[in-house]
Amino acid sequence: MKTGTYGLMNAHAIGIIMKEVTRRAMESVWKNRAVFEAQEKESYKREQDFVTTADYAAQVIFEKSLKECFPTFGIIGEENSLQIACTEPGVDAWFTVDPLDGTKAFIRRQSHGVGSMLGLVYDGVIIAAVVGDVMTHEMYYFRPESPQVHRLNLRDDKYESLRINPKQTLRGQYVLLREDPRLHSPDIQDMAQRKEDGGLFKNIEVAGGSIGTHMARLWKSEVGAVVLQSGKQTPWDLIPVLGISQQLGFIWMTCDSDGKWTEQEILPQKTLFDTTTETLIMHKSRVEELQNWYSK
Repeated sequence: MKTGTYGLMNAHAIGIIMKEVTRRAMESVWKNRAVFEAQEKESYKREQDFVTTADYAAQVIFEKSLKECFPTFGIIGEENSLQIACTEPGVDAWFTVDPLDGTKAFIRRQSHGVGSMLGLVYDGVIIAAVVGDVMTHEMYYFRPESPQVHRLNLRDDKYESLRINPKQTLRGQYVLLREDPRLHSPDIQDMAQRKEDGGLFKNIEVAGGSIGTHMARLWKSEVGAVVLQSGKQTPWDLIPVLGISQQLGFIWMTCDSDGKWTEQEILPQKTLFDTTTETLIMHKSRVEELQNWYSK
């Protein structure tokens, strides 16, 4: 059979392929949720880290499909130190793959906090990302050349374009933490108090598991802000959530020694890197409310 190319690969095709590959990985994780093997692995985190046979199975799906559909693009994956260089002439295009985001939640057989994530960086810009929630069968994504971020239910194919209400205040919403509030700095502890006690927010919630499904609560306006502790950042964790967050107008804020909060420019990186301060992620429309609260 004659082989060759079949027209141009456009932004719509890239988006469709990325969604479909992520869907297949999500289905694999879902089907393996009852029977799997887990083992401890070397960790860059503060606590123990694990990998399961479900992680490996899902990454095989990502790697095989991305190689077939984008043979000249690079791939960086969490498991087995997956590193494939980009060979596309004149550009630097690479995917990040997190096959099973929230492995410890998966091992505990939680009914939430388990995801699969895929990002695409093109010449230093995140141009597409997919975050899948394995347990709810929902997907959050944007494709190249589109200003829209969609929330898709894979069970009935219903979707919506996500919108942030700029009139919604921080004081009317919860702040979401990934750690016990007592492990955070005094600045964050003061901010995270209930508004009746002088805090910035209505109250707090603490949740672990997948960073992707964690951040989705911010994109859906279930919470008004997210706080992340300092520490190691990985491309497969950061790039999909950073891309979707930026697409929706969310910004990364850090506090200096004088108590001034400033926006940070976060650039896609291919390797692990350290963050030395806590990060507050919120919508850009609420910066004035944050600064007014700190200057009170």
